[in-house]
Amino acid sequence: MKLYVKFDINTLCRKVLDQQLREHGLRYRFLSFGEVELYESLNHDQHVIFRNKLADYGIEVIENQKTALVQKIKDAIVQLVFSDEIIPVKASVYLAEKLNHSYGYLSNLFSEIACTSIENFIILQKIEYAKELIVGGRQNLTEIARKLNYSSVAHLSSQFKNTTGLTPSQFQKIMAKRKRLYNPLNHKMQS
Repeated sequence: MKLYVKFDINTLCRKVLDQQLREHGLRYRFLSFGEVELYESLNHDQHVIFRNKLADYGIEVIENQKTALVQKIKDAIVQLVFSDEIIPVKASVYLAEKLNHSYGYLSNLFSEIACTSIENFIILQKIEYAKELIVGGRQNLTEIARKLNYSSVAHLSSQFKNTTGLTPSQFQKIMAKRKRLYNPLNHKMQS
């Protein structure tokens, strides 16, 4: 039996952080996603142990403020793209307002630290979400294009093919075939 799950990475990370902070007996408060204020300082050994514990969950403690801002940009983009609501403003406006910096500054910093553009990162996130939605099979391509704020299915299909090497329809067929091949019920029936 397969289970398909959808998870909220923000909630998951917050719960892991909360659990680890409590286990280490730290007093803290969450300021915003990815930002925690500790009420006391950690010594070097405590800091190393805490960082290693978080690393077990794929959570990295960021020491550099520029790197931290780039991570905030990535988090904001993920929130924007994976939101259940259509956000009616351009990504540049959304990021500038959310992070209180000019889009030019954010764009230059992101390119410098991440070695890619914000626009490219947004496209990659949209295509990942499109793949999830296609596999979920609850929406057609027109609905997916609208949800991801594409002007048309052709625009979505073009970016999808440029990113994955497949059209959305080809991807859909491959995933359907994979689902049939690896469905445990099919294996029992063939045995």
